Amino acid sequence: MILELGERSKFSSTRDYVYNVLRENIISLKLEPGLSISEKEISEKLQVSRTPVREAFVKLVQDELLEVYPQRGSFVALIDLNHVEEARFIREHLEKAAIGLACKTFSPEHLNRLEFNIHMQKRCVEIKDYKKFFELDEEFHETISEGCGKKRIWGIIQQMNVHLNRVRMLSLTEQHNWEVILRQHEEMIEAIKDQNVKRAKKVIREHLTLVNDNQSQLKKAFPTYFK
Repeated sequence: MILELGERSKFSSTRDYVYNVLRENIISLKLEPGLSISEKEISEKLQVSRTPVREAFVKLVQDELLEVYPQRGSFVALIDLNHVEEARFIREHLEKAAIGLACKTFSPEHLNRLEFNIHMQKRCVEIKDYKKFFELDEEFHETISEGCGKKRIWGIIQQMNVHLNRVRMLSLTEQHNWEVILRQHEEMIEAIKDQNVKRAKKVIREHLTLVNDNQSQLKKAFPTYFK
């Protein structure tokens, strides 16, 4: 097991650090769905005591990212497509509202940030860096929420996003829809510039239903990852 550890100094407690490391590794699929993990193994990998690991496990169970079975052990939760659709539904409706506001009031500074983000996304497509592309995708949408004065919307979305993001990450690793995602992001910027609320909402809806298109292919390619 190889974990991406991140910066420990960013977190106020060891439990939060352990939780974040495990959560991010589950989302990025470095800890694959169905994988067996133990408190002892994680404490040794992260060089921490077992107590914060146990506490992090409890939080991950609450997030439905970890499943614990008596006498059997702890396992990274399989991807539940019902959870994925619920998260997608919530995200679509919140982001449609946010981009509608962005069309009415959006600062030049935030618009510049979106355009620079697009420039970086194009570079990621060229070099096939799916992980950085995913990070820029997240940053793009967060900037829209922030730019319309509703930054907390992104915080709410992130609470639900963990289930959706595993499918998105899996899709990117298979190089599905990179060019489509990039084009739709460009169309969102144009809609915001033109203050075209109807067009912006249409694009964001199409954008956030892309995740549905590849599910059957992903289930065939990774049958052990899904419930």
